[in-house]
Amino acid sequence: MTRLPTYFLSHGGGPWPWMEGPFRRQFDQLEKSLAALPGELGEKPRAILMVSGHWEEPGFTVQSGERPGMIYDYSGFPAHTYQVRYGSPGSPSVAARVKELLEKAGIPAALDADRGYDHGTYTPLVAMYPEADVPVVQLSLKSGYDPEEHLAVGRALAPLRDEGVLIVGSGLSWHNLRMFGPQARAPSAAFDAWLGESLLDASGLARSDRLVHWEAAPSARTAHPEEDHLVPLMVAVGAAEGEPATRIYREEGFMGGVTASSYRFG
Repeated sequence: MTRLPTYFLSHGGGPWPWMEGPFRRQFDQLEKSLAALPGELGEKPRAILMVSGHWEEPGFTVQSGERPGMIYDYSGFPAHTYQVRYGSPGSPSVAARVKELLEKAGIPAALDADRGYDHGTYTPLVAMYPEADVPVVQLSLKSGYDPEEHLAVGRALAPLRDEGVLIVGSGLSWHNLRMFGPQARAPSAAFDAWLGESLLDASGLARSDRLVHWEAAPSARTAHPEEDHLVPLMVAVGAAEGEPATRIYREEGFMGGVTASSYRFG
């Protein structure tokens, strides 16, 4: 198997793949980009390591159960969306390898055999691998959201790319829940332009340095009042630090006005 790229994906809102009607149609362009991803890879990965913006712990923690359950970490959606299933198996062996690599790099890590899949994982994956036939392991964020720590995690986990494990950071390039719609148009466009410039025009340590100082970006704290949905990007970048970036999704007017994007590294 050749070296896999890494990804940062904007995963969309709640359980959108299981819905119909106008809300669901807002995600058509995003869904198209997610569904195209397996074709970009060419071969099915041995496993997926998902770094979701919906799981943080005091220290980096690896989901290690054989059959993770479901976490319905959203509210206000139709009743049936609290019964949906995404049945990918876990992978205790990949979880142990993730822990090993982190600890080898001097990064303490723990295993959690009880953690289920949150919607930052199953929402994009059901569009990518609807048959749920690729084992999935989640890695938590670390509280405090230190960009340098998360870049370091990516660097430590880079060997997984040669072992058939696809590293995916799942978040959203704009995540201000109080500002969707037309009012988000100008600030999201400004932040997205900075993000594109940082990822596409810079590389290596220069790119990482821009991400470390992301709060200096235009509309940074408007885009991310909390950076839980941005920090997964740091892991994806750290794991492919010297390699070029490609924008695989960009949409203006997403959710009524947001400019949102996703990227591949390597």
